[in-house]
Amino acid sequence: MADEPIFTDRFKDLRRRSAEAETGGGPERREREHKAGKLTARERVALLLDEGTFEELDKFVTHRCDDFGMQDQRPPGDGFVTGYGRIDGRLIYVFAQDFTVFGGSLSETNALKICKIMDLAVRNGAPVIGLNDSGGARIQEGVMSLAGYADIFLRNTLASGVIPQISAIMGPCAGGAVYSPAITDFVFMTRDTSYMFITGPDVIKTVTHEDVTKQDLGGAMTHNATSGVAHFAVRDDAECLAMVRELLSFLPSNNLDDLPRKACSDPIDRADAKLDQIVPAQSNQPYDMKDVVHAVVDDGYFFEVQEHYAKNIIVGFARLNGRPVGIVGNQPAFLAGTLDINASIKGARFVRFCDCFNIPLVTFEDVPGFLPGTNQEYGGIIRHGASLTARRHHPPAREGQHYGRAHAPRQPPRVDQLRDRP
Repeated sequence: MADEPIFTDRFKDLRRRSAEAETGGGPERREREHKAGKLTARERVALLLDEGTFEELDKFVTHRCDDFGMQDQRPPGDGFVTGYGRIDGRLIYVFAQDFTVFGGSLSETNALKICKIMDLAVRNGAPVIGLNDSGGARIQEGVMSLAGYADIFLRNTLASGVIPQISAIMGPCAGGAVYSPAITDFVFMTRDTSYMFITGPDVIKTVTHEDVTKQDLGGAMTHNATSGVAHFAVRDDAECLAMVRELLSFLPSNNLDDLPRKACSDPIDRADAKLDQIVPAQSNQPYDMKDVVHAVVDDGYFFEVQEHYAKNIIVGFARLNGRPVGIVGNQPAFLAGTLDINASIKGARFVRFCDCFNIPLVTFEDVPGFLPGTNQEYGGIIRHGASLTARRHHPPAREGQHYGRAHAPRQPPRVDQLRDRP
């Protein structure tokens, strides 16, 4: 047929563009990432999702900037890999920033790619995972790039309490880019390769004359142990992605779905004699509340959240008879288990998340009260302590009621009420 050469040329061009998109910034930049202990965006997506399930969207999108010589650099995909796949057979939406292309910077077009993924996730009631590795806004695009952040923040806010949102910080995350992960439900950080901060060490030294390194300012342990911004500190990219998969095994896909259940081999009538010995007879003697939790839950497995922050309270996920539950417990081994500002914030946020997604709570209580002192009073212990005590009961969503919101006082819609949003 006469049209066959034309179609053949078009298929060749399509395959060429597809291969170009998959090369990212080229072999040299990919090798540089590997030497730094990092995986590339596509390697991360492949490791995160079930094998062979990833379907990429907007693979050939290019930026629209014609200034500063950008018209000569239009790589397909524009530095972001977006699409959907499966984790343990469940639908998941994901976007990954490719640092080998323009430093993973956010442009107008790849902001639209992220917004599209988030809209699809809400419409289909599936979790969304962001793999962050970006130098921030693309300065060549000016305000158009910055406006993209506002669109992303809006969707983070609308989806909060409706679908689980997870952020993995696997490289730099600075400036306006930090706010989207901060709105999401859980933040993972790799210990040696990731950092988050509003302004970098050079700006801080100029303004406040403080001399600080990137890791001390916004590294994984800084945000896990000091600021409380992050929830998990992991060794490397592979461990980070494995823990994201593990976290999702405790969470429903949206605020209407049932919790995922696993087969349980732990007998329901099991009694553990250690429970009679763990709590000391003297009330002023410390003990580790985690020992109590391990003795009660299925197979002794406790997936702790924010392990390094506000250690006087423990929160996390476990299973009882194969069903996920949220665990909240005072920790007598630290500050005698008293509640301070940080512990109240940590506990309240976790409780609100569980409330949003209908995850039952099991509370292990052994607390002498709130921590006294001027620092606590001046810091607002009354307000923060009240946020932990003000847990409201919400009827099941199937009866037409809303669940509580994870990060703001207003109640979010059910996932089915956002599916038809334009």
